[in-house]
Amino acid sequence: MEFQNFEDIRPYNNNEVEEKMKLLLADPVFDRVLLHIYPDEQKIREVKYLLSTFKTIDDIQFKFIYELLKMVIATTTDGLTADGLEHLEKDKPYLFISNHRDIILDSALLNYHIYKNGMNTTQIAIGSNLLILDWIIHAVKLNRTFIINRDATSRELLAASQKVSEYIRYSITNENISIWIAQREGRTKDGSDMTQISLLKMLNMSNKKSFIEGFSELNVVPVSISYEIEPCGIGKIRELMKKEVDTGYVKRSKDDLKSMARGMFGKKGHIHFSFGKPLNTELAGYNEKERPNELFQQLAGSIDDHIHKQFKLWPNNFVAYDLLNDSNIYFDKYSEENKKTFEKLITQAQAEIEGNKEDIRNRFLKMYANPVINANA
Repeated sequence: MEFQNFEDIRPYNNNEVEEKMKLLLADPVFDRVLLHIYPDEQKIREVKYLLSTFKTIDDIQFKFIYELLKMVIATTTDGLTADGLEHLEKDKPYLFISNHRDIILDSALLNYHIYKNGMNTTQIAIGSNLLILDWIIHAVKLNRTFIINRDATSRELLAASQKVSEYIRYSITNENISIWIAQREGRTKDGSDMTQISLLKMLNMSNKKSFIEGFSELNVVPVSISYEIEPCGIGKIRELMKKEVDTGYVKRSKDDLKSMARGMFGKKGHIHFSFGKPLNTELAGYNEKERPNELFQQLAGSIDDHIHKQFKLWPNNFVAYDLLNDSNIYFDKYSEENKKTFEKLITQAQAEIEGNKEDIRNRFLKMYANPVINANA
């Protein structure tokens, strides 16, 4: 790819791997990160030596990241599944737009699935607010990640958005490289996954064609990611409550670091990815005489509808709905043991979060019940 216009946001190239890997491996903070992943210093020395031998991004992704993900899946989940991959052509680039539940694993596990399906991995969008340490910058840019500037001033925002839009479109249409981006800025905190109109407007900034043609050439694929146990669910509720009490509350950088670690190594139960069909057929049916805002609303609604309908609902979701509504509508979707296990999660949340216990309970229930509500809307 010709990166001269994208130097400040692009991932690293193959010819930069050795130099940037040396910087990563020399960072003492990265050593502490490895201590959280591997059991002993001997294993860490072996991992660092392996990383030092890599010459390409593919080496990193397929000889290290892929194996690391297999370990995470085996030790922190009850299984990883997917459906809908038959909708995708192996040599075609796509813009995967998914709901966002976990900082690292959403995109990492999506790439795990498509790599197993014989496709090349995507480039990954990440907010600059997460790049708080040098080792993180090197680690993500060595893993085909490009940067969305979240620190831009209002004056800089338009140019920054334009650049990201052009980068995404160029990658897909000129370089045959797929892209993953979340449907919204930040993770969903209440279990209700909704696409931000501003995201679609950003994507359209590089469009030189009609609305339909411009989005059709991006090959938009909605992806629904469903975790049986909400990643960092307790932290998400705590953050929401703090923001409501303190309107000046700003999340600290170290909170994001904790979320990354807990998302990676906390228990997640089952995880399911559902890949939708590309939206080109639906886009062809849009009426371009509609006002632009109505077209954006229609596209956002279509993405949301697919994500909601594709969402794999677990017993936890049905238990939460019935508890929230004091009903037994979905009693046939879960067992008494499922219900007891979920109630223990509620008790744990109430123990770890400061605040009104009933408020915490209701928020926790809504986080798991909203996917049921949305799927049936």
